[in-house]
Amino acid sequence: MSRARIMIVDDESILRMDIREILQEHGYEVVAEAGNGESAVELAHRHRPDLVLMDVKMPKINGVKAGRIIHQKLGIPIVLLTAYSDGALIEEAKNSGVLGYLVKPVGESDLIPAVEIALAQGDRLHRLSCNVHRLEKQLEIRKLVERAKGILMQEHGLSEQSAYQMLRSESMNQRVSLERMAQDVIAGRLRFDRRSANP
Repeated sequence: MSRARIMIVDDESILRMDIREILQEHGYEVVAEAGNGESAVELAHRHRPDLVLMDVKMPKINGVKAGRIIHQKLGIPIVLLTAYSDGALIEEAKNSGVLGYLVKPVGESDLIPAVEIALAQGDRLHRLSCNVHRLEKQLEIRKLVERAKGILMQEHGLSEQSAYQMLRSESMNQRVSLERMAQDVIAGRLRFDRRSANP
């Protein structure tokens, strides 16, 4: 199994160094470090880490805003680091896609479990997102096929099953996907003659 790639974002270089050492001792790869939110967004785009550990109070863009940008654009899980246990901050963090929240100073006994949980949750969310995308694509294809079947049924007086068989057969004959075949029928780029319409 490959090592998880982590980015550390904190405006205090000594804290970044301490966190880096703990992570490296546990086999994690620190791929980037940043001292402000703006650099964090840029480095996250460049390095695509598996997880970002992000301080909340930083110059330029604060950690919650930078975390929201990184999570929304790249889907990278975020664990926030803060010196304050603030209810309003926790609410803002919950609404920005953050998967963890640690109060500084952060020790090994807090950091490593938080990292492992965030990585596992991030992986689970990524798989769920992929499944949702796959299901949405299947639904989109099904709707196209239904429309194409409707057109064939109307134009050629076919049953629903015969219209589907015609689409599938022509798709295999032309070596194109059923989706592409349905799109061609809907766009009027493909016409069936009477013989192919009556299998």
